[in-house]
Parts: sequence; C-alpha cells; structure tokens
Amino acid sequence: MSFEGEVVLVTGGAGGLGAATVRRLHGAGAAVVIADVADEKAQELADELGNKAVYVRTDVLDEDAVNAALDAAAELGELRYSVIAHGGFGVLEKVVNRDGSPHTLKGFTDTIGLYLTGTYNVLRLAAARMAKMEPKPNGERGAIVMTSSIAGYEGQIGQSAYAVAKGGVISLTLTGARDLSSVGIRLNSIAPGTMLTPIMELIGEEGLAKFASTVPFPKRLGTPDEYANLAQHLLENPYMNGEVVRIDGAQRFQPR
Repeated sequence: MSFEGEVVLVTGGAGGLGAATVRRLHGAGAAVVIADVADEKAQELADELGNKAVYVRTDVLDEDAVNAALDAAAELGELRYSVIAHGGFGVLEKVVNRDGSPHTLKGFTDTIGLYLTGTYNVLRLAAARMAKMEPKPNGERGAIVMTSSIAGYEGQIGQSAYAVAKGGVISLTLTGARDLSSVGIRLNSIAPGTMLTPIMELIGEEGLAKFASTVPFPKRLGTPDEYANLAQHLLENPYMNGEVVRIDGAQRFQPR
C-alpha cells in the first residue's frame, strides 16, 4: 500500500526504534506526528524531515498530552495508524536482592506505568479516534502496532518489572485486537530482541560483541530500520491481526 495521504502517530518517535519508524513511514509518503519528551532530538528530526513531520511533546501517561498529539495528527489529515515505540528507563532489581531487601515497589510500579499503562493509554485514545473514521473499502478503519520485548517471554535475572510490563503488552495484543474488531481496527505487536539502538551503543564494542554472540543468526544485533520495516509491514498487511512478532535472529534470553 501507499502511505501517501495517511497520518501516523509514533510515540517515542525521537528514539532509536521510533525515529527509524518515523523516517521510514515519512519516506513512504505519510504525515507523521513525533510524540516524545526529548524536545531537542524530536524537533531536530521534525526539522530534518520538513514537510508533513510535526513534533508534539507527549507524556504517554498524561491523557491531555496524548490527546494534544492526536489533535495535531487530526490537523494533518485522518489518523488511521499509530506505532507505540516509546522507551525510557530500566530497573535492575531482583524480587529479593542479594542484601535481602525486596524489590522497590516504586521501581516496579514506575516500570509498569511507562511500558504497559502508557502503552494502553495511547492505544485506547488513538483507537477511539480511529473508530470515528469512515471505513476503507475493506472495512478497515485503522491499524496500531505496539512494542513488547522478548523479555516478556524470557525475562532475565533482575528484569522482573520490565518482563511483567512487556508480558502485559503481549497479553494485550490478542485481547485488544478482539476488542477492536467490531470497529475495524487491527492491533499487532513487535517483540524485539537485542537491538542496536543509541542506548545500546553506549556499552562499547566489547559489550556489543558479547550480546551478538548470543544471537544464532545473523550473529549481530538487530537494527532500528529492521524494526521499522516490520512495523510498516504490520500496518500494511490487512490480514495481520492479534499477532506478536519476534524480531530477534532466533535469540532466546538465558537467565543472565
């Protein structure tokens, strides 16, 4: 399909996976709203892309902020697509730590809030807007892609909060797709393995080589553009619905 005339909202649109998705969909003809909180990076990306690229500062946990981003999308045309790709912090704690202290409750709830509640907030508000659109000839009103992680299946030691949050996105995918079937909106998720994002690059060549050694083939980290390519396919393919697609080079996380 062509994305000419289409409007896409991308959360985390200034980050590694999100920025690659913004560039790919904009290059395919879409108008794109970059929803993020990284003001400088996001505005630089919008300025770089120029026409049909708008940055809106968006806290995914703030209903008013998400609605403001959706309003900006509506000014560009009919919003029918969204990719929820925001990231953020990570909490590395065991359920009971080595010193005998329990996992901090705030660390757990903040992680769930960002990765699961934030995802659900964008999903519900974006889908409500799409549900008001006239259906296309195939009956579809829109499509949304969420971002999970293979940690949602194989969380490593110290990843309990993150694994639960991403596992929640996995569980939400089929349930959400069933909920949205009555209004003609498809919902899928991507579960990336170890991806070569700007944050990962900070660990250095030795650390990257160690991660790459755990990937069967190709023996390297995935690239943000490979994620973006899959996101585009999930938006385009009208029979993809309710699926969580791993993109990990057959990687399976070990306990450590």
